[in-house]
Amino acid sequence: MPKRAAATPLISLDFDRDGEAPLYTQLYSQMRDAILAGRLGPGTRLPSTRLLAAEHGVSRNTVLAAYEQLLYEGYVEGQVGSGTRVSTVLPEELLAARNEETRHENTDDSAPRLSDLAHRMIDMKPRPSRSRAPFQAGVPEVEQFPFDIWSRLLARTWRPAARELAFFGDLAGHLPLRRAVAAYLGAVRGIACGADNVIITAGAQQAIDLAVRTLLDAGDRVWMEEPGYAGLRGAFTAAGAEVVPVPLDAEGLSVVAGRARAADARMAAVTPSHQYPLGLTMSLARRLELLAWARQAEAWVLEDDYDSEYRYTGRPVPALQGLDDAGRVIYVGTFSKVMFPALRLGYLVAPDALVDPLLAMRRLLDDQTSIVAQPALAEFIEDGHFAAHVRRMRKLYAERQETLVAALEEHLGGLLDARPGEAGLHLIAPLAKGAHLTEEEIERRAADAGLVVTALGRYYAEPADLKGVMLGYAGFETATLTDAVKRLARAVEGKQVG
Repeated sequence: MPKRAAATPLISLDFDRDGEAPLYTQLYSQMRDAILAGRLGPGTRLPSTRLLAAEHGVSRNTVLAAYEQLLYEGYVEGQVGSGTRVSTVLPEELLAARNEETRHENTDDSAPRLSDLAHRMIDMKPRPSRSRAPFQAGVPEVEQFPFDIWSRLLARTWRPAARELAFFGDLAGHLPLRRAVAAYLGAVRGIACGADNVIITAGAQQAIDLAVRTLLDAGDRVWMEEPGYAGLRGAFTAAGAEVVPVPLDAEGLSVVAGRARAADARMAAVTPSHQYPLGLTMSLARRLELLAWARQAEAWVLEDDYDSEYRYTGRPVPALQGLDDAGRVIYVGTFSKVMFPALRLGYLVAPDALVDPLLAMRRLLDDQTSIVAQPALAEFIEDGHFAAHVRRMRKLYAERQETLVAALEEHLGGLLDARPGEAGLHLIAPLAKGAHLTEEEIERRAADAGLVVTALGRYYAEPADLKGVMLGYAGFETATLTDAVKRLARAVEGKQVG
């Protein structure tokens, strides 16, 4: 199948009509420079001579003369007047000259000067892989997503009658979607909120960043679970806040330890339904203790409920927000881990007193999340497709976790002590007693085998008290998981991976 040509571009030209150089020479020179600079890439179709002449107020003969010179010198190909394109291969001597000029111009090999904040953010761990390879955490199953239904909903919500969607809408997001989210959260997560409390964002990370920027000043102290989610730590660091690692126990984040380390903290960030990354569930007593501290300290609790839809054992755990009677909890959720990552839609549920300040800040930072998918998502939820998809994936993910645990026990039982988790898209496999490799060595050997295994120490700000690795399973078929465990076993034993 022939390669599709690039679309005809808009070309910006500047003629000196009083200058000595003829107009066709000026046109030729400017288009040659654009080709050499890469602004007109190989295969780009040039405007017709008639169109370019009309756009820039020159005669067609002027354009014809310039095009013919470009054709003669090898910058363009085709027949002038019936489809002229930039040559896929430019003349060798011109390329050599261009490279020589570039070498002389780029003599400074030093790294660009970055801000202190940029250095802190770049050095922050972990650095998750964006490649989709076995054991990558946080990757949902996309092959079984009902894209046929989704496509129909997108088409239906963007019929010509819906042209008003093309203009700026509500700062908080598409109202029907906010209503659908509020109803869903009330029924499934026990959250008391209305559509006016819901703010649609471009994913959970943007929701977290919005809350942090609105509520924290530079130097404010923040409790963060230890170990914890790097995305939270990044948002706090970007705001200039001081992150205070607070250890976990069997009931979740230790409020006693938090009070001892920073009783005056302005915020506590928690993942109470399924602690990230360890998978603990915060007990009811600990939730009440945390809320009592927030009321007393006039602090905020940021609840990141990133994958609560996927619980495989026991009863569903209500959100912390549903226990909050003082308006101290900001609740954050996402659709990207439930549907597909590129959707990039999340939401924030704010207490009444915070809605207006959050929207005022949002107006300055990013005044509207893309509206394209929001109407379709509202109908996807209201028509029951969202709940049906969650039920299907919950069963599928439970089977995949079971497969992974069994394969790890069979092939890596002497190295990793993997146990089933109650919920989530990943599991933690602690190092077995007497393991012959460190978690860092396992991570490195896995990477050499094309696998994404993350050392647990990457999620700690202080020396880790638990050694092991994180393994994602949700986005990979059972056969793929079994094969990947075998590849990992061969890799850690130093054998060639086949």
